[in-house]
Amino acid sequence: QVQLVESGGGAVESGGSLRLACAGSGLTLSSWHVGWFRLPPGKEEREFVASSPWTSATKSYADSVKGRFIISRDSTKNMVYFQMNSLGPKDTAVYYCAAGITTTDSGYRADYWGQGIQVTVSS
Repeated sequence: QVQLVESGGGAVESGGSLRLACAGSGLTLSSWHVGWFRLPPGKEEREFVASSPWTSATKSYADSVKGRFIISRDSTKNMVYFQMNSLGPKDTAVYYCAAGITTTDSGYRADYWGQGIQVTVSS
């Protein structure tokens, strides 16, 4: 059974940092295109934030987080991390780890999703 479990969320003041972690079980994350999505309050659809292909291809970031957020992996621990710096209130959302990301005509899809973790940034 495949599971993705996020950790590291919480509340932080504007300008602060958080590091999210995603632990994988039932799959080897280093062989998958993995990434992070988020669902801001009041929105109905998750939005793409960042992804890391399983090859050495370039990582991708949403324009809103470029230069502030960094996605990384630790293959020895089967983990994916998301360092979020210079956080602002607009970053408040439920963040989801995803594996098996592909692009579609309408955006992105993933084979597996974590349960999501809340990140709240106060001004």
